[in-house]
Amino acid sequence: MGVNFFVGFVVAMAGICLISFNGSAMELNPTGDLLALLAAFVWACYSILTRKIGEYGYNTIRSTRRIFGYGILFMIPALFIFGFEFGPWRFAEPVYLLNLIYLGLGASATCFVTWNFAVRALGAVKTSVYIYLVPVITVVTSVLVLGEVITAMSGLGTVLTLAGLALSELRIGKREKK
Repeated sequence: MGVNFFVGFVVAMAGICLISFNGSAMELNPTGDLLALLAAFVWACYSILTRKIGEYGYNTIRSTRRIFGYGILFMIPALFIFGFEFGPWRFAEPVYLLNLIYLGLGASATCFVTWNFAVRALGAVKTSVYIYLVPVITVVTSVLVLGEVITAMSGLGTVLTLAGLALSELRIGKREKK
């Protein structure tokens, strides 16, 4: 990671802030802010660990399945703490069942498997840089799907985010190892 990586990071973060705080006042919420930082730290650990698992030659789909299994196993005690009630009648309605299947297979399993493939191919740091695109994709999707208008702040934020991503990926004076 060179200077351009860190400069790109700062530029992209400025763009993400412009998109995120577009027209709203910035508020500090210590609990929420701490949880957000903790989530970013845990995600970084997950990315690094999946990279290490991949280096040992384990199959990406199998290792993701095992990680999910342990995640579910360790979440079971929380069911009793938060008063979860198991009700098989909830699955009788197709909407609930289809939503659960979509969230389990599409939004979770498929996303984690593709993330793990990307980490294995690109590395944890390089793959994580592409998370910067999430706010940009959100802006574009809100325009295309919801018909929202791009404001000056979100437009500038989009440009800064893309410029920061390009800058962080730029290799000045270095040859890419194959």
